[in-house]
Amino acid sequence: MTQPPHGQWPPRGAVQPPPVHGQPPAQWHGAPHQFPPPPRRSVGAIVGICLGAVAVLVLGLVAIVSLNRDGNDHVANAGYSTLPNPTSPAELPPSGSASPSSSTNPFPTSPTKAPSSSSGPQKILKLGDHPILQDPNAGLQNRVCALPQWQSSQQAAEAFFTAAGKCLDNAWGPFLDAYKLPFTPPALHFPTGASFETECGTIQVGIATAAYYCENNLYVPFRGLQTDQYGNNPGVYLALFAHEYGHHVQEVAGLMDAAWQKIYDAGQNSPAGLEMSRRKELQAQCFSGMFLGAHVDQGGTVSRDMYNKAWNDQETRGDNTSRSQDHGTNAHYASWWRAGASNNRIADCNTFSAPASAVS
Repeated sequence: MTQPPHGQWPPRGAVQPPPVHGQPPAQWHGAPHQFPPPPRRSVGAIVGICLGAVAVLVLGLVAIVSLNRDGNDHVANAGYSTLPNPTSPAELPPSGSASPSSSTNPFPTSPTKAPSSSSGPQKILKLGDHPILQDPNAGLQNRVCALPQWQSSQQAAEAFFTAAGKCLDNAWGPFLDAYKLPFTPPALHFPTGASFETECGTIQVGIATAAYYCENNLYVPFRGLQTDQYGNNPGVYLALFAHEYGHHVQEVAGLMDAAWQKIYDAGQNSPAGLEMSRRKELQAQCFSGMFLGAHVDQGGTVSRDMYNKAWNDQETRGDNTSRSQDHGTNAHYASWWRAGASNNRIADCNTFSAPASAVS
């Protein structure tokens, strides 16, 4: 679940869940600046301006010749840098079948690098052609994930998600490091009130706010988990948590910034903006499935029963349930999660290259 923060102009990469159904969406404060039409000028004024421009040009040429005579032919840095392409990680098991994605790429390009003064790892602002989505054999390593027993209490839930966060760090950290991306774990928060403050604004806790992500922070309010409905089903809670962590993977990689730039350009509630939102959310679904698929039956506590219940639960989530248009139909919400869970191949999570019919 993601949405830009409050403010006049949304900064890149700032995300939060969409508004609760039935409430009006957040509005940007203020209006874009309107530039007045240029004033009309007389013919005589235009001639005078042209003659002045010619004089400035001549003086400029004289100055350039003077500099060259001094032997100074150095050109100042224009602010661009060339960075090496990220390396591809080794092939990781297991293998699997095809995904709902396609080779057709409706969103192929974005700026290559996020602007930064740092010489270290950089985000890569791309979508369908992002380097992490190109290797058909790349996936998460099969690992043991040890989680405490689920109990429906604030304290027990905090222990469960803290341990799950470490498993997710250990899964995605090495993968993103292999591509020279700037991975750092998200900060976990467990708010207990009816609302709480984030960099994305004030968040109201309700049935639509079980967990969400904003600017390198992952929030899990226990009151939003609906434990009275889901009971002792840790697989359901783990898949939901892994989905929100998937947004952090997008953020670190640069996919999130690139997707939001497309949404800003198209308009958040426009057909193109909503489609981009669905592509972003369905990819997080696929990333969630990858995590459970890589850790089930590995000797830890991610059991086959947890996996199966998470598999079946995906059909209950999506736009058919929420009556929105920004997450994908329940059928697509399930199919993209299952593609990641079945195959554990990140190329199968390339929602940005999928046809529109696969992300409706």
